[in-house]
Amino acid sequence: MPEMPEVQGLVEFLRGRITGLTVAKAAVSAISALKTYDPPIDALVGSAVTGVNRHGKFIDLTAGGDIHLVFHLAKAGWLRWYDALPTTLIKPGKTPIALRVGFNDGSGFDLTEAGTKKSLAVYVVRSPVDVPGIARLGPDPLDASLDRDAFAALLAGRRTQIKGVLRDQSIIAGVGNAYSDEILHAAKMSPYALAAALTDAEIDTLYAAMISTLTDAIEAARGKPPADLKDAKRRGMRVHGRRGEACPVCGDEVRSVFFADNSLEYCPTCQTGGKILADRRLSRLLK
Repeated sequence: MPEMPEVQGLVEFLRGRITGLTVAKAAVSAISALKTYDPPIDALVGSAVTGVNRHGKFIDLTAGGDIHLVFHLAKAGWLRWYDALPTTLIKPGKTPIALRVGFNDGSGFDLTEAGTKKSLAVYVVRSPVDVPGIARLGPDPLDASLDRDAFAALLAGRRTQIKGVLRDQSIIAGVGNAYSDEILHAAKMSPYALAAALTDAEIDTLYAAMISTLTDAIEAARGKPPADLKDAKRRGMRVHGRRGEACPVCGDEVRSVFFADNSLEYCPTCQTGGKILADRRLSRLLK
């Protein structure tokens, strides 16, 4: 799933290429992806792009100053950029393409989604807060307002595992499964540590790990075209997606815990005092 650093990379890429261009085409080929009907998607056509921004994991393309094309790539979605947009006809149900947007210079992009579970979402709205997912977002982790004390306040009283807190978009916007693994590894913290039980020193460490991990990932994504962002993300991961490999810090084997539709990765030596967290598929948990 694209998370904050990759989404920011896409935003900066689009901002540098389409700001000032006029939308010449906007066509939905997966009707289930379009979540709104007013304004209609055709309202984008003929309008100049005035901005491209990010809200958590949502991308917000502003056209004409008052219409927003907002999309969320979900778990298996991606943006495919073309300097020259293909002219081939898109057949609904016969292609992974959910949305095609073209501009007056001939360039454009497709939003694609792999797999059978379709979660990619497209909205055409007059304000980003009209998108329910955006209206519910917590603060951006790199926003100046989220300093160490504000971060501590978000954790206070939450008797929830810190892994889940970092992933909860209503608490902190933009961090998902991959970067929560990376942040916790950098902080040398168990994913099962309770947020409310963290000491001041642990909060200091976790906050610093969050800032440094996300800042470094954004720098790694910056300037790369969409086709290269996924590989850049994979190369930057120390534990996420690296089950069975050696931890780059201590050399211990990276382990996984599997859930219904995802998994987490961690280093026992760095994060859990050498303890192995039991696979939840076995309905057991070692703490």
